[in-house]
Amino acid sequence: MRPLVVKTTAGADRPEACNQAFTVAAAAVAAGARVSLWLTGEAAWFALPGRAAEFELPEATPLAELLDVVLAEGTVTLCTQCAARRGITADDVLPGVRIAGAAVFVAETLEPDAQALVY
Repeated sequence: MRPLVVKTTAGADRPEACNQAFTVAAAAVAAGARVSLWLTGEAAWFALPGRAAEFELPEATPLAELLDVVLAEGTVTLCTQCAARRGITADDVLPGVRIAGAAVFVAETLEPDAQALVY
């Protein structure tokens, strides 16, 4: 199965787009794909403990559950610049979340057969 890189810039400001990104990433993990979920823009806040649990969207799987699935079997990355603009450091994020920049994102998306989706 090809690797899937999902990048979301949407947070609570665009809840449906945000939830779609997390849902697709978790579904891909469940299907056995190698998944990398990138949290950028307003989605950066979900790298912090408790923030995903605060997110609510009717008729949607809780964001915290989706994030747990991806953290357990995939990779979750917080954008370096997005973290810096929000004063978020490596000491602040959930266990398993890494902070990395555009060069790492580009490397992941250029892997053979990789599929990238941006929300």
